[in-house]
Amino acid sequence: MDEKTKQRIENDIKNNKIFLYMKGTPDAPMCGFSGKAVEILKSHNVNFGSFNIFEDEAIRQGVKEYSEWPTFPQLYVNGELVGGCDIMVEMEQNGELAKVLETAK
Repeated sequence: MDEKTKQRIENDIKNNKIFLYMKGTPDAPMCGFSGKAVEILKSHNVNFGSFNIFEDEAIRQGVKEYSEWPTFPQLYVNGELVGGCDIMVEMEQNGELAKVLETAK
């Protein structure tokens, strides 16, 4: 990935305590997994930034390389990759996600 793309990704996740790379937007998710991720975040009443990966192919591919995670959505909290929808659901069920999100307030 080029330096400009890497810098954009790092700015997204460092300038937003909670950031979601997703398919679509929080108001109009374009896949069920992104929709579920947004639903979980909204249930915690947290502010989060997001980026629609369909808007920029360089970011879409760059995020996969940056995170070494091949799928979307991807949730970052305090600059660290938490994971995708399946991990968010698991963490939500066992109470871990609330603790992680609390560190970002």
